[in-house]
Amino acid sequence: MNQRPIIPEDLYRYRWISQPVVNQSGQVAYVEQTIDRLKNEYNTQIRGIGLDGSQDVALTDGVKDSAPSWSPDGTKLAFLRAGDGGGKGLWVLIPGDEQPAALLSADHKILGYVWSPDGRFIAFTSKALRNQEESAGENKGEPAPIRGRVFERTTPKAEGSGWWDGLYSHLFIYELASGTVTQLTSGEWSVSSPVWSPDSQSLSYMSKQVDDSDLDPDLLYFTDVFTIRIADRVPYKVTTSDLLISQFSYTPDGQRLVLIASDREYGSGSHNRLYEVSASGGAVKSISLQLDVQFGNAALGDMKSAAASPAPLFEQNDTVGNAMYVLGTDSGSVNVYRISGDGECQSITGAGEKDVYQYTLSPDGKTLIYAALTEDRPGELYCVSIDDDGQTYRLTYRNDEMMSELEVQRPERIEFTSSDGWPIQGWIIRPEKRDSNVPTKLPMILQIHGGPHAMYTGTFSHEIQSLAAQGYAVLWVNPRGSMGYGQAFARACRGDFAGGDYRDLMEAVDYALATYDELDELRLGVGGGSYGGVMTNWIVAHNHRFKAAVTQRCISNWLSMYGTSDIGISYVEGVIGGNPAHNAEWLWSRSPLAYAHQIETPLLIMHGEQDYRTPIAQAEELYTTLKRYDKTTKLIRYPGSNHSLLKIGKPSLRVDSFEQVNRWFNQYLQEAGEEA
Repeated sequence: MNQRPIIPEDLYRYRWISQPVVNQSGQVAYVEQTIDRLKNEYNTQIRGIGLDGSQDVALTDGVKDSAPSWSPDGTKLAFLRAGDGGGKGLWVLIPGDEQPAALLSADHKILGYVWSPDGRFIAFTSKALRNQEESAGENKGEPAPIRGRVFERTTPKAEGSGWWDGLYSHLFIYELASGTVTQLTSGEWSVSSPVWSPDSQSLSYMSKQVDDSDLDPDLLYFTDVFTIRIADRVPYKVTTSDLLISQFSYTPDGQRLVLIASDREYGSGSHNRLYEVSASGGAVKSISLQLDVQFGNAALGDMKSAAASPAPLFEQNDTVGNAMYVLGTDSGSVNVYRISGDGECQSITGAGEKDVYQYTLSPDGKTLIYAALTEDRPGELYCVSIDDDGQTYRLTYRNDEMMSELEVQRPERIEFTSSDGWPIQGWIIRPEKRDSNVPTKLPMILQIHGGPHAMYTGTFSHEIQSLAAQGYAVLWVNPRGSMGYGQAFARACRGDFAGGDYRDLMEAVDYALATYDELDELRLGVGGGSYGGVMTNWIVAHNHRFKAAVTQRCISNWLSMYGTSDIGISYVEGVIGGNPAHNAEWLWSRSPLAYAHQIETPLLIMHGEQDYRTPIAQAEELYTTLKRYDKTTKLIRYPGSNHSLLKIGKPSLRVDSFEQVNRWFNQYLQEAGEEA
């Protein structure tokens, strides 16, 4: 079969694989996300496959099913199903039955759930109902009066969820035998990530609770673990409010908790490390100081449909919990690492370009199943035989039929040392010229990631492949500030925006041009989103070597960003270094808007209208200034879209964004008369 270049509309045909879970008989359940093009929405279905790769079949017939979880004895499969109102209910399927049964209706609006180890209960989180006074007017059959929405908290909005509804998420348990639901927590704070103790007697969860009324919870960057005993429903605080905890697990003996957490010493540029604490509470101890690794998945990409797995997981034959498995972000890849009791850290998911975003262990501890992107294909499930010298095999092949039609460009890893001694790593795709008889050199586009404390990988990206298919060389690198290259590297951009990070990017372009003769230094493009957007703005305001640029979800003005973004205070003070009250001159000097009148590069500006991370006013300020000075620009606003447009936005808008980018670069980078 002749392969063809990838086009933006191919997005409609991918299958996104995630959330693997496995039972004692070797049945793996997982979620497959597809796109319903007619309805312009995503569907999710739960499928099942044997560990030997047999019988990859649909297990549920719903189109909004997610979060599969086997009961402890492996005989029942629970999952969440979205209802018509948008809430999620809890369902259970017994293998062999034709239809699943509903345990809790979608009215419960379940956020997350977990089986108790003894199989008697399911704990779940949901937003608690408002009190009777607030709800009374809604039960009279009368229309609610239109009133202003009142806010008093410092940060009343959040990217992805919008303006705060005044509700808090709390912890509930459902007893399978009786069908009763009991609320375990209440208060003006939220609960997340419940984890059962191994003996099923207690539930631990994450929460930020501030007792001192003089302290502002929105300005405190920590999360604690609390534990509540099921018998007496009395919670107690396990940790000491000095870590931002993102994930945690019990050791198999139930005596300790292992945490993935940050001490926030360098704000958002601080590494996640491993810590442990007694299950009864007390001093928290670091257990990974010697490992200069970012634990968890900090990789950015447009081909992941679900968040990274909870961690860590423990070996089943280790009753104490001295050896664990945890995701680690390092040197341009994300892998599962095994950390032994003596601190030895070893990747068990092999070498090569890889972004492992979810994983699980079989109940017997002999097989690790993980979902990963690789350099030449979207995410699939893979298995590692832990007791068989780490032999790895692919489990699912859901994208193979489609991918066999497409011409995938494989990235080439590059490495160089910056002018001030930092190791810089990245990738480049150099597509073959369509007509080898034409001596024209390849135009090149520099892509810049967001964050800045994130990381690019050399794995499959529809965005990058779509650009390469147009005949562009595409260069993407991890400048200082990126995760994956040590703590010193991750914090190196803080307080130095548009300093060393800008030089790293320009030196990457110089390195590529000096290394590859077929690249055309006169036809360069640049683009990026979020932090990559503000860097794009800064670059074209200070450097005229680029002939076209695309800025997405950008920042143009640090002064206005401070008070309008959901993370404006922490981000501007932490990454840029200051606030409008005391450092206005500094913030303005680092704002691309201050230099927008100098921009000569044609600049396409793309932004979601419901973006609360980098509000659309950032794009509007830049666009207005460029038009005032008669610059070449275009503004595209995407309705109903937030900061995650390119990852989980409406499918048609994602496709349109790729098409608009291709069209813009083709207009200014392709030679006259050359077909794009």
